[in-house]
Amino acid sequence: MPLYEYEPDGEACEYCQGRFEVMQKVADPPLKKCPQCGGKCHRVFSSFAPIKGTKAMLSPKNLGEKGFTQYKKAGDGYYEKTCGSGPDLIHR
Repeated sequence: MPLYEYEPDGEACEYCQGRFEVMQKVADPPLKKCPQCGGKCHRVFSSFAPIKGTKAMLSPKNLGEKGFTQYKKAGDGYYEKTCGSGPDLIHR
């Protein structure tokens, strides 16, 4: 279930002052009131945290150690193996 951020529209309790998070189903309607004090609130759009280390996870060395095979485009319809088992060259 996704985590949604909400912000109070006026008076705020200790729970909802600033912003607060609520785990909800995607199909659930947005909250209109704070679950603690009943004050009006609205859902806000927030940025996501990017996954750090994605480049290192997809490096040929790491993929090869994990048992994967990776190919890199070498020309029009040709792919060269960068790690793993399998043919050294693939032609489409």
